[in-house]
Amino acid sequence: MKCPICGKPAAKDHKPFCSKRCADIDLGRWLREDYAIPQPAADEDEPEA
Repeated sequence: MKCPICGKPAAKDHKPFCSKRCADIDLGRWLREDYAIPQPAADEDEPEA
């Protein structure tokens, strides 16, 4: 398995990353909301529950 940040082989201690540095980079991206899980658009005609 390759590190999703830099492409180096993953390290057992930091899997799926190669190092703590790459794991921290990924965490920072999540915290800055660079990543997002897509959701379907809400219909404006339907009231929220």
